[in-house]
Amino acid sequence: MIKLLLTGLWVCILTAGGSYAVAYWKENHGVLSGKDEYLEGLQYQKTRALSVPMVENGSVQGYIVARFVYTVEARTMHQLSVPPDPFVVDEAFRRIYADERLDFRKLARYDLSILTAAIKQRVNERMHADVVQDVMVEDFNYVSREEFQAKP
Repeated sequence: MIKLLLTGLWVCILTAGGSYAVAYWKENHGVLSGKDEYLEGLQYQKTRALSVPMVENGSVQGYIVARFVYTVEARTMHQLSVPPDPFVVDEAFRRIYADERLDFRKLARYDLSILTAAIKQRVNERMHADVVQDVMVEDFNYVSREEFQAKP
């Protein structure tokens, strides 16, 4: 009977020691310890879809429909009194509407990296801090006026 009890106690000690050793190894040497700290505290925020009218020859020819995703540090996001979303939408609208290089008939040739960099820079200037870390394009399409009016 004593042998059975001592064997059970020995198995429990080995199990607890092995679990502790694995947890310690993962903490100090495991795959998770090499985590990129830059991405650790970021939050991804999506803007609402915005439709920017494309005016040519004095009339609306169609609309650029765009949606953006931007990243903000989680700590910074919780400290802000005003969220950056309205600023991102406003800057995106202004940039798309006023850009002379944008040929809405040939969107494949438009350099979106210039647009996203300009949005990020201008939003951070307007908020007087480096709030927005990155701006990405989720959707960027042209819809003609006829297609826009035909949709229910």
